[in-house]
Amino acid sequence: MKDLSQHPCFNVEAKHKYARVHLPVAPKCNIQCNYCNRKYDCCNESRPGVTSTILSPMQAVHYMKALTEKIPNMTVAGIAGPGDPFANPEETLNTMRLAKQEFPDLIFCLSSNGLDLEPYIDEIAEIGVSHVTITINSLNPETLAKIYSWVRYKRRVFRGVEGGKVILEQQLKCIEKLKAKGIVVKINTVVCVGVNDLEIEELAKKVAELGADTMNCIPMYPTENTLFEVLEEPSKALMKEIKEKISKHIKPMAHCSRCRADAAGLLGHDNKEAMEMIGQFSSLVVNRSEGRERVAVASNEGLLVNMHLGEAKRVYVFEQSRNGYHFVEMRNTPPEGGGMSRWKDMANKTLVDCQAILVSGVGETPMKVLQENGVKVIQMSGLIDAGLDAVYLNIPLKTLCKSEFTKCGDSCRGAGNGCG
Repeated sequence: MKDLSQHPCFNVEAKHKYARVHLPVAPKCNIQCNYCNRKYDCCNESRPGVTSTILSPMQAVHYMKALTEKIPNMTVAGIAGPGDPFANPEETLNTMRLAKQEFPDLIFCLSSNGLDLEPYIDEIAEIGVSHVTITINSLNPETLAKIYSWVRYKRRVFRGVEGGKVILEQQLKCIEKLKAKGIVVKINTVVCVGVNDLEIEELAKKVAELGADTMNCIPMYPTENTLFEVLEEPSKALMKEIKEKISKHIKPMAHCSRCRADAAGLLGHDNKEAMEMIGQFSSLVVNRSEGRERVAVASNEGLLVNMHLGEAKRVYVFEQSRNGYHFVEMRNTPPEGGGMSRWKDMANKTLVDCQAILVSGVGETPMKVLQENGVKVIQMSGLIDAGLDAVYLNIPLKTLCKSEFTKCGDSCRGAGNGCG
């Protein structure tokens, strides 16, 4: 079992012992904070929202493999931007899944504004994310209207008090749902003098009631080219006073390093070599199927390829080993009736580590979606081993099915049957 006390951001005693890495795979953001200026090619500033580069999920995993050799005491992998992880849900979740597969013993965490987090809480819990940070700056929508220029939620842009109400509702909802999943929750609050500094104790009391574990109050440092660049920086005396007030209600965090979105190493002592490495991996050309080394099979009994993909409630998953082929596990497929989203979920969740799937038949739509998402679809009949030979050893199949025999009807469009 993972030792969660080895998370340096949540345990001050771990700060000088254990390292963390932030993977900059989430460039887009769904809000505009008036204190934030995101930069994607910055090597000089040390604050949230900046990174030297952006990585794809597979580039991130390759980078982590190299990084663990340089930093053997790394215990945590997180995603904290430079935008918001859930404004980039596919990149975020795919990175977490692939990283979990390669590094099952690491602690996984995410930092979000909470606006679009709620629909993904079940999924991140299933992946194994154990720590989530939500940035909440006030309980007052009028105050939030001063902090956020706009909030984009469900394809609508909200401004002013309305935007404040929208984001606050989602943030508070997420705390309760995360705690119901057993996830450690930290609240980040950016202290803006003259804006929200008198409201933070009230916020601490509320989030504690909802179950949040700790609260981190961060002084707003004026950032160039933002609306809040004219505000004064909170004094040390003010920050001490706020910490004392919130400690009546919740455990305060006092060792925050205001990490970059590509930080790597010990808190406050980022690894300089990692900064050079990440630039190299951002230009790495990665095969879309790389990282997908297994093969899934639509089969009734696990011996023959004899099921149409749309009828398969589950698939058998195999991998190549020194002694031939090894059965890994059976996995449930997404439920019928989801249309295009069903096949995207199959490609990016059920088959996230699979390069191919063997089926006796498949509709045009699922074949197109799976192959666009990096999963090769092979229509065949006969022994599973013959199909695995075709994938791993490039041995031609004698039982390859012709596509005209396996086309589906309207059910492939999401009517609730077959390939839907």
